[in-house]
Amino acid sequence: MYNGMPAKHLGTEGWAKPWSGPNGGACVEVMRLHDGRVALRQSTDPDGPALIYTHHEIEKFIQGAKAGAADFLLTRPENLTTSAGTAPERRAA
Repeated sequence: MYNGMPAKHLGTEGWAKPWSGPNGGACVEVMRLHDGRVALRQSTDPDGPALIYTHHEIEKFIQGAKAGAADFLLTRPENLTTSAGTAPERRAA
């Protein structure tokens, strides 16, 4: 097993969606491997690449997320323009 290997080589049994929202089913799926590592794949591309993480890497990721280390990913950049205009334009409206 190696990082980036086709997820289909890990089989179809054992994949789970530990979290999912109202996104039409597009989410991350995970599988605990026999040696303690964890595989992640995109649910909309089950034959695509699987990212393989050690138990320690997953543990540190989850601890960091719980501590707020990834909260910056939840904010939108100020210069992002959408069909509703830029962020300053939306605040002024």
